[in-house]
Amino acid sequence: MTQTEAFTAHRALLFTVAYEMLGSAADAEDVLQEVWLRWADVPAHEVRDPRAYLVRMTTRLALNRLRTLARRREDYVGTWLPEPLLTAPDVAQDVELADSVSTAMLLVLETLPPTERAVFVLREVFDVPYAEIAEAVGKSEPAVRQVASRARAHVAERRPWASVSPAERDAVIERFRAATQTGDLQGLMDALAPDVVLMTDGGGRVKAALNPIIGREKVLRFLTAVTPEALELEPVWLNGSPAIQFVVGGQRDGVGTMLVEDGVVTRLFLVRNPDKLRAVDEEVGLSR
Repeated sequence: MTQTEAFTAHRALLFTVAYEMLGSAADAEDVLQEVWLRWADVPAHEVRDPRAYLVRMTTRLALNRLRTLARRREDYVGTWLPEPLLTAPDVAQDVELADSVSTAMLLVLETLPPTERAVFVLREVFDVPYAEIAEAVGKSEPAVRQVASRARAHVAERRPWASVSPAERDAVIERFRAATQTGDLQGLMDALAPDVVLMTDGGGRVKAALNPIIGREKVLRFLTAVTPEALELEPVWLNGSPAIQFVVGGQRDGVGTMLVEDGVVTRLFLVRNPDKLRAVDEEVGLSR
């Protein structure tokens, strides 16, 4: 296998690693471009396991970029949400992969320090051996085991657990979409949890709530106030789950993903920042 063939064979995996570490498709693609340029200069005889070598390289470069992004996000206007990905429905068949790239989970990963995030992603999502993780993050294996333990505890404390089957989740999301499309306020009330949280990301580019909106009545008032008459809601698959694309005048205005628990929507994430909607144009391949 040539170096080009090896990179192509593992590209979806490398993108998934970078995206889960960065929460941004654009930044993940930049990392992969740099990985490719460096990989092309690596003598083939020095690489015994191309997959492991490429994952280590991707992790190191993503860590460097993650530290830069942390400073950039401090200046972000309003609520920051991960960049949505257009994914194939079959991604949902890998439940752990779909959960790991969900908006709700990526927001939990955002609360981890960079090294903890890298260790958690590599170990819990991709099952990378501790020795390889240690080499990737520049720590000893015992230290990596401690970092992994801290990260698991942190994530377990904060992660949402969807308590519905995929079929029930899909039905709730479709009920929300239909009620919004037809202006059925009672249908919306029934689809939303009393303490639902709405987060909107406009990035200072378009109108959006600067802070999360909490509570069904407040969320409904906000949605009613900002919904244009010509709005169309199209079903779409984002980040491994069914979602909604908002179309106004034939143009995409934003996308929405949801967390469904106990038969209702408990978290609603709306991304309107046009810079973050580019990865919704073309289906992205994900892999473990």
